[in-house]
Amino acid sequence: MHIAIVEDSPDQQKLLYEYVQKYAAETGTQHTADLFSDGESLLEHYQPRYDIILLDIELPGMNGMEAARQIRQQDEDVVLMFITNMAHYAVEGYSVGALDFVLKPVNYPSFSMRYSRAVKRAGLRQSAQILLTMPDCIRRIETQQIYYVEVMNKMLHYHTQLGEFVLRGTMQGVESELAPYNFVRCNHWYLVNLRHVTELRRDTVVVGGTELEISRRNRKSFLTALTAFVGGGN
Repeated sequence: MHIAIVEDSPDQQKLLYEYVQKYAAETGTQHTADLFSDGESLLEHYQPRYDIILLDIELPGMNGMEAARQIRQQDEDVVLMFITNMAHYAVEGYSVGALDFVLKPVNYPSFSMRYSRAVKRAGLRQSAQILLTMPDCIRRIETQQIYYVEVMNKMLHYHTQLGEFVLRGTMQGVESELAPYNFVRCNHWYLVNLRHVTELRRDTVVVGGTELEISRRNRKSFLTALTAFVGGGN
């Protein structure tokens, strides 16, 4: 996990960093953290490389809420956690997709519980690169760019933000490759990227603007996976 901590108080910044490292040690995972004292320095050369941003609201200059709005214009997926002593910001925070709020003074049990939720949410939304080997070329693509994969006449059709790519393969093989990145079957012929589900109807799901049928056999497992993805694993 790659974390940004945005906090103007050196003591609070140090405390949050220590909490992140303590959580990493307890869970046997690796969490690297970049430290910022204001929103401007975070946004100056912002790239969508962070999994989680711990963001104080009461910052000098640009406050944390405005920084969050600008972050969302460039990064729809990063998990935002606000650090504040102002509980009334909660409603406004949901408008920028904040996962949670940690109230000051911050204690480790409370932080650990909320940070664990953020880690789960970030893990569900991680992407990776895969290679598509076609007859005339090999194409590298991000898993998050794939809407869904269709099997037809023993060929795999990757429907993506970059267009459609067709290659030989099996649904079992691609399902195994993409399972860690939240791809789930809605029926025998379609493997859906849950990231791109925009609407769920009685027997169909809308993915990347296309309506796909949900089979009776796959309905329960598909809905369970979708609920877990939207809810951050909780």
